[in-house]
Amino acid sequence: RLSEALHEGETKGIPWEIDTSKPTSKHIPKLWKGQREKLDVYAVAAIRLLLFTGARLREILDLLWGHVDLDRGLLHLPDSKTGRKIIVLSAAAQAVLRELPSIEGSARSARAFVIQGNSPEKPRADLKKPWNAVRRHADLPDVRLHDLRHTFASIGAGSSLGLQIVGKLLGHSQPQTTARYAHLDADPLRRATDLIGEQILAAMGKGQSHSS
Repeated sequence: RLSEALHEGETKGIPWEIDTSKPTSKHIPKLWKGQREKLDVYAVAAIRLLLFTGARLREILDLLWGHVDLDRGLLHLPDSKTGRKIIVLSAAAQAVLRELPSIEGSARSARAFVIQGNSPEKPRADLKKPWNAVRRHADLPDVRLHDLRHTFASIGAGSSLGLQIVGKLLGHSQPQTTARYAHLDADPLRRATDLIGEQILAAMGKGQSHSS
């Protein structure tokens, strides 16, 4: 649902929804009913990068093109919450960055922000308005932007990557921080144990057939 809402938002736009609780809502012309609002391409890219990298919000909004190494698929963050940090980019994250329009049609400056805001000299303040529109349209009312980081971690932990790898991808400085996902890491281990057990039983079966 999130993917569909993002795609719709950047193509034909998300339908308006009037908040009837606001005092000015009764003054909104009925002609506006059914109109759509296209989402800013940079806001959509930022949301996708949060999901594909597990990065923190300010790590994406404060990102400069000088921090981006697309040839090696890395983000070099000089100052994150836990100090210097390297983010490894998946193919999906690299595609998001490559498809962003160049700054004013020119080459990307090292000092230019990847996620453009209203002022070229300042990073975008937040993603509240576009995110509220997206999660409303995707019927995800209780999902916060920071939950995308938890989603990234949860999928990693549940895919048998191991908590140490997940912690490195998230930039955790303490293993205890990643330990919250330990319960998700148990199921893959159990499946692996079952698989090994099945192979042992199969080998034992073969041994019995040879002995007979």
